[in-house]
Amino acid sequence: MGSSNFSKYRVSTSSIDWKPLVEDNVDTRGIFYKVLHYNEKQQRPSSFILKFEKGASYPLHNHPGGEEAFILEGEVYFNELKLVKGDYFFTPKNFKHSVKSETGCQILFIVPEEVEIMEADTH
Repeated sequence: MGSSNFSKYRVSTSSIDWKPLVEDNVDTRGIFYKVLHYNEKQQRPSSFILKFEKGASYPLHNHPGGEEAFILEGEVYFNELKLVKGDYFFTPKNFKHSVKSETGCQILFIVPEEVEIMEADTH
């Protein structure tokens, strides 16, 4: 098998433009994404990179299928837990948390099921 057979599974993240994250009824200002893997069956990305600008946050939400997060750059808070570059964070099914970065960050996420927002955004 030649290496060219594998090329369709590679994602060159440097060639993907950041896109603003837009979700209904959620304040996503300052959050951008790059999709790494799109789950055709669920019609949603299951692996992606999020970039938070300084001060950006994502509200309290539930992970029905759990999640995995790896901090690529910067620092971020998952609830009160501070994570920094190189940290890995695993959440079990139905784990609830918010995300906020005072400094800005980039995070690799693997999220097997769509999240559920727990509270209305007040911005």
